[in-house]
Amino acid sequence: MASYSAQPYCGVADCVVIGAGVAGLAVARALALAGREVLVIEREDRIGSVTSARNSEVIHAGIYYPKDSLKARLCVEGRPALYAYCAERGIPHRRLGKLIVAGSEAEVATLDGIKARAAANGVGDLEFLSGAEAMEMEPALTCQGALLSPSTGIIDSHALMLSLLGDAEGAGASLALRAEVLGGEATADGIRLDIGGAEPMSIEARLVINSSGLDAPFLARKIAGIPPEHLPEGYFCKGSYFTLSGRAPFSRLVYPVPEKAGLGVHLTLDLGGQARFGPDTEWIETKQAQALDYTVDPRRGDAFYAAIRRYWPALPDGALVPGHSGIRPKISGPAEASADFMIQGPDTHGIPGLINLYGIESPGLTSCLALADYVAWMTRNAT
Repeated sequence: MASYSAQPYCGVADCVVIGAGVAGLAVARALALAGREVLVIEREDRIGSVTSARNSEVIHAGIYYPKDSLKARLCVEGRPALYAYCAERGIPHRRLGKLIVAGSEAEVATLDGIKARAAANGVGDLEFLSGAEAMEMEPALTCQGALLSPSTGIIDSHALMLSLLGDAEGAGASLALRAEVLGGEATADGIRLDIGGAEPMSIEARLVINSSGLDAPFLARKIAGIPPEHLPEGYFCKGSYFTLSGRAPFSRLVYPVPEKAGLGVHLTLDLGGQARFGPDTEWIETKQAQALDYTVDPRRGDAFYAAIRRYWPALPDGALVPGHSGIRPKISGPAEASADFMIQGPDTHGIPGLINLYGIESPGLTSCLALADYVAWMTRNAT
C-alpha cells in the first residue's frame, strides 16, 4: 500500500461512494433512494469528467457480450430502464438504430454468429439485411450484408449524470469534489478512508463502494486488508475519435464487425447530427491514471480512412478532424480476451462493507441503472 499521512478523524459515515462518474452516481442514487446516508467523493473538480465524459454516448442493445456475463445481463436489463428514465426526466436521447455491416462474404458469416449471441442474451429484435437492403436504407453505405439493431440509440451523458446526481441529492446524498482517497484500512468497525484535498479528513464508513473507474484496481491496493489474490491488474486502452467535417450522409449508427479490444472504427452521431468515427485501440503503458494523455494524434487518422472506406468508400480526403479520446478501464491485457465487469463484494474478498467495481467499460453507460440495482442488492449482505 502506498504511504500517506493520517488525516484528522472526522467521524463515521454510513455509505461512501468513491467516484462521481455515471456508474458511481447511479449507485449513489439507488442507495440514497433506498434510505442510506450517502456521501459521494470525487477526485476531480466536477462530476463525470474522465471515462464518463469521453465515450461515444451510445445506448447499446446488448449484442456482443458472452451469454450470462454481467455485461450482457446488465446491458439488456439496463437499456429499457435507461430509455424509460430518459423519457420520464426529459434527458435528451434518440433511438436511431444501428447497422452492423459486413464488408466481405466471410464477415457475413460473422454476422450470423453475432445475431445468435444477441438472441442468447435476450436481444431478439435484430434483423438480417442483404447488402442491397442495407444500402437502400443508407445510400452512402457499401456492404455485403448487415444486421439492423433498432433498439440502439444515443444519449446526452452529461444530462444523464446531472439527473442522477439530482435524484441522489434529493434523497439526501451529498457530493464532495476535489477529494482524493490517499489510503485506507479495513477495521473492526468498517472501512477507514483517508482523504486529501483542501480539507483533509479521515472517515470511518460502514459501506464503501469503489466506483473510481480507471483508478479502481489501483485505489483498492491503497486499502490495507484486501487479500492480494483478489486484486485484479488494471490496464489502460486508449481510443481516439475523429470528427467528420461537413454533414454526415447517414441517419443511423454504422459499426463494422467487432475487433478484439473494441467494436472497431465505427460511425456514431451526436444529438446535433455531427458524425464522429472511432474509437481505435492503443494500449498505454502507464499505470497512473493522472498521467494519461488524452491528446489525439492527428497521424492516427491515416488508419481511420482505410477502415471507414470499407463501408463508406466516398469518404473525402481530408474530411477527418481530430476529436476527443477516452481510456477504457480494462482488467484484461492486450493478449487476453476482454474481461467481464467484476463487481466484487465481501463474499469474494472477505472485507465487510467493501464493494469494488472493476473494469466498468462499455456498456457501463447503458447498464448504469441495472448495475446500480445490482450493487444495491449486494449491499444487503455486505455489512
